[in-house]
Amino acid sequence: MLITLKDIKTILAGNVLFENLSFDIQAGDKIGLVGRNGTGKTTIFKLITQMESMDDGQLYIKKNTKIGYLAQIPQIEEKTVYEFLRNSFAELMDIQQSMSQLEAKMQDPDYMEKAIEEYGKLQEEFMRLGGYEIESQIDKVAHGLHIHTLLQHSFDQLSGGEKTKVGLARILLESPDVLLLDEPTNHLDIEAIEWLEEHLKQYEGAVCIISHDRHFLDRVVTKVADLEQGEIELYQGNYSSYVQQKEEKLLAEFKAYQEQQKRIKKMKEAIKRLRQWANEANPPSEKLFRKAKSMEKALEKMETVEKPVLDPKRMDLSLSSEERSGTDVIVAENVAKYYDGKPVLKGLDLHLRYKERLAVIGKNGAGKTTLLNLLLNKEKPTDGFVKVGTSIHLGYLPQEPLFEVDPTLRMIDYFREEVRVTEGQARQILAKFMFFGYAVFRKIHQLSGGEQMRVKLAIFMHQNVNLLILDEPTNHLDIDSQEVLEDAINQFSGTVICVSHDRYFLNKCFSETAYLEDGKLYRYKGSYDETKHKLMALREQKEESMHDTSKKGSFSKQAKKKETTRDYEQEIQSLEKKINDTKEEMVHMADVEELMNAQEESNRLEKELEELYEKWLLEE
Repeated sequence: MLITLKDIKTILAGNVLFENLSFDIQAGDKIGLVGRNGTGKTTIFKLITQMESMDDGQLYIKKNTKIGYLAQIPQIEEKTVYEFLRNSFAELMDIQQSMSQLEAKMQDPDYMEKAIEEYGKLQEEFMRLGGYEIESQIDKVAHGLHIHTLLQHSFDQLSGGEKTKVGLARILLESPDVLLLDEPTNHLDIEAIEWLEEHLKQYEGAVCIISHDRHFLDRVVTKVADLEQGEIELYQGNYSSYVQQKEEKLLAEFKAYQEQQKRIKKMKEAIKRLRQWANEANPPSEKLFRKAKSMEKALEKMETVEKPVLDPKRMDLSLSSEERSGTDVIVAENVAKYYDGKPVLKGLDLHLRYKERLAVIGKNGAGKTTLLNLLLNKEKPTDGFVKVGTSIHLGYLPQEPLFEVDPTLRMIDYFREEVRVTEGQARQILAKFMFFGYAVFRKIHQLSGGEQMRVKLAIFMHQNVNLLILDEPTNHLDIDSQEVLEDAINQFSGTVICVSHDRYFLNKCFSETAYLEDGKLYRYKGSYDETKHKLMALREQKEESMHDTSKKGSFSKQAKKKETTRDYEQEIQSLEKKINDTKEEMVHMADVEELMNAQEESNRLEKELEELYEKWLLEE
């Protein structure tokens, strides 16, 4: 057992969040912590990391257990992202510094023997902890999370999403005993998510994940902790297994509840009948009265089964379009978009027809947001054209739904600006979207991301939209709300185009998939799971084509170049091998002078390697 929360009581803003909550994380666990928004999932992480205090109960953490938690955008002092990531190997950096100090002490005959002995021990420990693999570890995680292009960037230059990804990379490199991940997939594209899945499946430590990404949970977790009404119920298996088990459990509980209710009803009827018979007897029967009293006491002592909630309250969303659009909803031909002379989109074509459901998938930075801005007429193409069809009533759901709204505006006032209804009608509508009582009078800046999404969806429902443009619509929604949105989209009679990395959502709602690659859209019939192999085939075909073109068109040029330029790659490989061989030899060296000479040679080779890398990059 690494972490134990026992009988936790937590009060937030005067409301009891937890009363007697207990939760364990054991070595090797892969746990998905699930529950509706607002149930306290993130609070549990903050209690474990002692960022927040509990009102009662105990927290036990096994001695020397290292916990990794990305609570917020990290603040760093290092100059570059690379330095920030490299400093995740703090223990190795300390050992390396101690080794450097011992190298200096070796010069002094009085300390030489002791310094050599300590140096040998430290070097052995350095190798055991993977000290010579630091660069490859950074490279592996940076490429996996698609932040390798940011390594030399200053942290201040990064966006919020990029900072979060870098923070996640740092935690993964630190390899803590317990990883606490809160919505780790939110800022990742699909390829990075799939890499993270594999990484976490092979991770030796314990992992606890808060996520609404059902596909991700299915692939990674082996237990699901369901947080509901201040208590946690643990289920073995992945997310799909949990859904099935919970449904069976609720049905069994409901059956037990129904059977008990029948028994209670029969007992009450028997008590009533016994009293009646006792009164009708002449003289009145004390024996029947005692029997009725005994049955009443048994009924009072009975531990009643609470009625389980089979169908919890959800937002009431239905999207309808009274006026249909024309057949051609969006037409884009040969669209190009340049920023500072660099192409983001080039030769892109799109023909979206009435009632089509199209998912757009691409890596971060591929141009998905640019494409949506062109479709929304927020930007103009550098070349080509975008045409929106006739009778279009557009509903656009951005990642931050109310970003451009006055943050001091009350929710109900904003809703009534968009939908012309009385205050009473507005409150009735918003209640269907889980905003009850005085919650409708909160200001926009007080709303969570999920609440903002629900407000925007409530507006769409009453604006008669027939074209939906969605940008990561499931990011802030809990699973219950995602399921409602999925049902509403599937029943919607209009047209939908959506950018998303939520594979479960994509597979359930979209019958066509378009991949944004190299500034163009490659469109295929079928869901993400049904078409992703076509993307792989497309990339392989491109690589082969580039390879063939390169071989045919520039063979003579390359031959000529080889005569006048150095083969840097071969020299780099040779130098790297020499450095590794030298370091391996140093481990077995006993003679001080020989060891110092080898260290000097190693330093010289590493400096030569750095210079060679710089020349190679300039040559490129």
